[in-house]
Formats: sequence, C-alpha cells, structure tokens
Amino acid sequence: MANKGVIIVGLGPGDIGQLSIKAWELFNNSDEIYVRTTQHPMVSDLPGQLLIKSFDHLYEQEKDYFRVYELIVDEIMKLAQRPGGVIYAVPGDPFVAEATGPEIYKRFKEQEIHVEVIAGISFLEPTLRALSIDVIPQLTIVDALEVMADHFPKFPPNVPVLIAQVHSKEIAAELKITLEGQYNDEMPVHLVHAAGTENEIVEEMLLYQIDQSEHIGNLSSLFVPALEKGTSFEEFQELIAHLRSPEGCAWDREQDHQSLRTNMMEEMYEALSAIDEDDPEMMKEEFGDLLLQVVLQTQIAAEYGEFKMSDVISGIYKKLVRRHPHVFTDLDVDAPDEIIRNWEKIKEGERNGVEGNEKGLLDGVPTAMPALAVADNYQKRAARVGFDWDEIEGALLKMEEEIKEFRDAQKQDQKAEEIGDMLFAMANIARWLDIDPETALRETNKKFKDRFRAIEAEARRKGVSLSDMSLEEMDEIWERAKKK
Repeated sequence: MANKGVIIVGLGPGDIGQLSIKAWELFNNSDEIYVRTTQHPMVSDLPGQLLIKSFDHLYEQEKDYFRVYELIVDEIMKLAQRPGGVIYAVPGDPFVAEATGPEIYKRFKEQEIHVEVIAGISFLEPTLRALSIDVIPQLTIVDALEVMADHFPKFPPNVPVLIAQVHSKEIAAELKITLEGQYNDEMPVHLVHAAGTENEIVEEMLLYQIDQSEHIGNLSSLFVPALEKGTSFEEFQELIAHLRSPEGCAWDREQDHQSLRTNMMEEMYEALSAIDEDDPEMMKEEFGDLLLQVVLQTQIAAEYGEFKMSDVISGIYKKLVRRHPHVFTDLDVDAPDEIIRNWEKIKEGERNGVEGNEKGLLDGVPTAMPALAVADNYQKRAARVGFDWDEIEGALLKMEEEIKEFRDAQKQDQKAEEIGDMLFAMANIARWLDIDPETALRETNKKFKDRFRAIEAEARRKGVSLSDMSLEEMDEIWERAKKK
C-alpha cells in the first residue's frame, strides 16, 4: 500500500485452494501482514517473503474475548496511520462471524480513511455443505461467546441454529448450560470441526456431551436442530392472529377485551389451583391457557391500534431493569428487606414522575383480586414504608379488639363491618407469620370439601340422603376423615 489506511482480507476456511485470487496476488506483492491469529490453517501456506505478525499475545494476556477485539481494532487504527498503511487478515470472511472486521470498517469510514475489503469464503458455506442443509428458509446464526454469556437462549427454538466459534471445551461447557434452559440435554446435535479443510470432521452427539469432544478448536461450530412445530412464542402469536383473521374462527373474531375478561379470570384461578395442587403437568396446561388469554388480548389491542406485543414486552422489560438497580447497576443492595424498600422507593418515584398522577401507594393493587388477597397486599405495602406494628403482639391484640367489637355490635350492618375488620386483622396476622392468607383459606376450603365428600360417600353407602342423617352421625364421619 502506498497510502495510509487498511486492507482487510478474508483468509477463507483454511484450504489454500479456496483463497481468492485477489488475496493471493496481494500477499505475493506485499512484505508484511497482520493476522488476527496464527491459529488458522491458511497462515502456514502464505508466501514465504511475508513477514507475518499476529495478535495471539492479546488472547494470552486477556481473558475477555471482547476486550481482545477492542485492543485489536485500536492497534489496527494506529498501524493504518503509517505511510504504507496495514494489511489485516482474518479467518473466513471479514464480515461473517468476525467481530473486528465490521468495527474497523465502520471506524475508518467515519473518519474518511481509506479502507478496502477483500472477501473470503466464510466458515458458513463449507459448514452448510458438511451438514447438508440450506440457510433458507430459516437458520439462526449466532456467536458462541454471546450465547454463553446469556442465561437463556435468545433465539426461537422452532428454527435450527448454527453457533459459531466454539473455540474450546470451556466455551462448550458454558454454552451447554445456556442451551439446556430451552433444549433437552439428550437431544442430538452436531459439532463441525475445520469445515472446508482436509481435516473436516462432523460429530453427532447428545447436547450434554458437547464439551467432551476431543476435536474442539478454533474452527469448531455447533448445529442445533429445530424443535417441533409450535414451540416458539412467535409461532403462537401467528396462530392467534390466524384465528382472529377472516380465514380463522368466527368465535375468536367476535371477542373483545371485555368479553374475554371472565375467561382470563377463570384461567388465572385454574392456574392458581394447579400451583396449590403442586401438579407440574396441570401447571403446564394451565399456564398455557393463561398465556393464551394474554396473547389473545394483545392481538385484539394490536388490531385496535392500541399497542403491540413488542410494546408489552418492552414495557415489562424496562420496568424490571429499572426496578433491579442492584442487579443491573452498581447499587449495593443485597438484603431482601433492603431490596423491597428500594423497590417501593423506585415505584414511588415512577408515580411522582408522571404529571397529573395522584395515585398512592395502594392504588396499584387490583381491586378485582379476591378481597383477602387485596387486604394482604394493602398491609404489605403499608408495612414497607413503616406503617406497621413493632411486633406480632400488636396484630394479635388488634384481632382481640375486633372480636370484642363484633360481640358488642347490635345491628346487622355493624356486624358485617366488624366481620370485615376481623378478616382484615386476620390477614395482618398471616402477613406477620409470612403466610399467604388466600392460599391458607384455599387449603382450608379444600380440606372442608374433602371431609364433606367423606360424609356424602358414607350416605351413599348407607343408601340415605344427607338430610336424613343426624348432625352427630355426620360429625362422627367428619372426625374420622379428619384423622386420615
């Protein structure tokens, strides 16, 4: 190069026969090149007169790959200022699974410095050939370093995924942990090594085995096939949109926010019942039914021009990040009590930050919830800002006071009010004991139902109706059921 700047060259997958003629001519007419790494088969086949310099030392001194890429880009920027500029070579193609190429290109263009790109065959083409698959209609391509840094895969499971740059067993082990959040650890997958070279190997194994491969290296990729149809959130959205379309279901098309309100409430209670039963199969089904209501309501909103699913997800995503500064910022809050107090401060700031918003601390509790649950939530929120007894004895004395007021009440409306006060006071005692009063009452309801069924069963066995049984007979059966 006669001028300042950079030429970024793709070295291809590793076979010299797959290097472009333009790249080969450049190398033959140059004295020096910088390669991102010498750990690539093509480096040993480059012309003998070339002085080859690499950035391998950065990989040795830095644990974070992303930091390594930053340092490489900075160094290339400096080298490009030399009178002859710099030739920078990378494995594969500079714009496929290559972090440094696009960043260098962008920076040089912004600063109006000469930059030229000589493309190469990427890892992708020989890998697709080795797997006998097509990139179309759908294939997700991701970087192993990005995936292993996540706690859950961020790509839909109904689409096959090719994970590039599985450089080591350590990366494979971390990658496996993330993938097992979505996939069965015994599902068949493929590791592809050195695709496009004479050392190409395709290994079929189970997901949990990928970090046991002896062939993993700088040229390794992982292929994870798609799960069955209907396993992604996007597919579910499409199904609901189809049902609401002219080609869909007449009943679904007729629904609106209000007509589905009862359905959502019923599904919520059925989901709670599944949780109370501690039945995973039942929970799986009921959570699906509840999700249906959320997606259907959101589809209706999208058709009305109110909001879309992306708005719903974005809203709750931002809210969770905002309300967890101890996770996503440097705020040092660890104790659960401190976290809850800080949560309430953030929510108070959100309420005060909206002009004309005069909502108080308790206004965020949905009054459509069961009254006992509302009472529990009111008291929890009030306690978070210090409106609470110093100890449980205060709550117990309050309960005794409410019982006395109930005994003293003369009129029906007074008795009704005092019963409400007793229930509210009992909810407060439950809160002090860290007991959910709604769940406790549901358990008691279930217990009552089971024991009363025993009485019904005994009546059927004797061939008598319940109304013909004496209270003493029924109580005896009740006590037997209670002992069981």
